[in-house]
Amino acid sequence: MTINLDNQYDVILDAREDRCPMPLLKAKMALSKMAVGECLCVTTCDAGSLKDIPQYVALVGFSLLSTCEDNDVYTFVIQKS
Repeated sequence: MTINLDNQYDVILDAREDRCPMPLLKAKMALSKMAVGECLCVTTCDAGSLKDIPQYVALVGFSLLSTCEDNDVYTFVIQKS
């Protein structure tokens, strides 16, 4: 399954070249600059993100709208709340 990146996201973060812990750190930095209600789309190839990003989102109380894996590329859509 592939996420259609033509959808309207407020911020798109391409972290496919980054390794742990950079995808999570970059997502945190992006979310810190976003307004409540905005959506962040993160793509990464780091398998550790499958655990790290959902755990962080739950910890801070944001909404993980979707998680998708396609050919070792992981896509997360997070809504800041």
